[in-house]
Amino acid sequence: MKKIIFLFAMLAIYQNWYRIEPLFNDEQTISATQSYTKNPVILYTTSWCGYCKKTRELLAEQNIAFTEYDIEKSEEGRRQHAALGGKGVPVIKVGDAVIFGYDKDGLLAAIYENRIN
Repeated sequence: MKKIIFLFAMLAIYQNWYRIEPLFNDEQTISATQSYTKNPVILYTTSWCGYCKKTRELLAEQNIAFTEYDIEKSEEGRRQHAALGGKGVPVIKVGDAVIFGYDKDGLLAAIYENRIN
């Protein structure tokens, strides 16, 4: 029974390492105004999209600074969205990574890979 509990604990740690690892790094504190990533996080949205709202909330919860383009109101945002191959919203760009749709794990993984060392 102890082995099973140990395996579940290790699995939980592995799946949440992106949340745990910053706790061991004393030099880096993240504030709402400080970006956690080397590359900017760009979010392409619309005002009515529920998944866009969830993405904004996730980024705010993680204290990740981001630039947002409403593709219905911003010609530049619409152009960039199309260049990325966006067919819907949200589309999130973190460095070279492009995430289509709301993908919490994919977004957090991309942010973790682009973190400031």
